This record gives sequence, C-alpha cells and structure tokens, in this order.
Amino acid sequence: MTIKPLIILPDPLLREHSKPVEHIDDGVRKFARDMLDTMYDAPGIGLAAIQVGEPIRMLVIDLAKEGEEPAPRIVINPEIVTSGEDRSIYEEGCLSIPDYYAEVERPATVRVKYLDEHGKLQEVDADGLLATCLQHEIDHLNGVLFIDYISKLKRDMVMKKFKKLAKDRPPSRMVG
Repeated sequence: MTIKPLIILPDPLLREHSKPVEHIDDGVRKFARDMLDTMYDAPGIGLAAIQVGEPIRMLVIDLAKEGEEPAPRIVINPEIVTSGEDRSIYEEGCLSIPDYYAEVERPATVRVKYLDEHGKLQEVDADGLLATCLQHEIDHLNGVLFIDYISKLKRDMVMKKFKKLAKDRPPSRMVG
C-alpha cells in the first residue's frame, strides 16, 4: 500500500493537460493501485493521476458506500463520447481543494469510452453520481477544476484562501 502525496491548490500542476497513457503494463497497474490506496486513505470517491503529480490520462473511482463491498474502477485515456441535454446539480468537493464544497451543474448523463487496466476498450453510460464523478475527474485531466464552474467572485475567494494557506505549509511535491 503506497499513499501518494496529494497536489493541493494553488499548485500550477493542477492546470496542466495530462498526456495519454501510451502503454499499459505492470507499472501502470501498480500506479493505479497506489492511486486507489491514496483515494481510500483521503478519503474520496475519485482521483485523477495529476492530483498525485503524474500528468497522465488516468483516473480511479469507487462509489461504494461505507459498509458496501469496494467497487474500484480504473479508467485510462477516458473520452466523453456524448453528453445528455438534461442537467443535474451536485455538491462537489475535491481532494486537491480540501474542505471546500460548491454546487456544480453538469450534464446529467454521459457516455465515456476508456481503456481498463488490461488495455481492453470499455464504454459506460453513466448517470447520477457516476456521471458527475467521471466528468469531475476527466476535467482534472484537462486542467479544469470544479471551482471553474462557480462564480468568479467565489472562485477568487477560494484561490485567495488557498494561496494564503500555501504560504503556511511546506511544498506538496519536490521540484526537479
């Protein structure tokens, strides 16, 4: 079990576009397991590779509720194929923006194609929390944060708060 350090706002890495995973091998699968361990430890329901310092197009999700059997999903090189016209609003949070939550409106349904940890092409029609979570994590891979969907005033307040907090804590990652 390897817990990776989380990248926290305002780290500029969170705004980078992640690159596709070129080859799925044991190293990629181990990294995915480390991501799951990190997500469970946080605790959270989704985590993008960029949030642990790796700008690759991979994310993990587990929407099992407490007391339910874990249902981890490893999603590599995801692509939203279609989005429904209906909208839904969920209160979202983010492991990279700790203790901040806001209502975000997104498409209520999406179809996502991706590779699983064995390199097999998968496609999922998602609604509800799964649709929201997939969109949130795929946004991370594109350098987009959930606070980008809130008003500029609220977003500026969040950024100011996290910039101040960043001055008071050690760096979240090593440079080099």
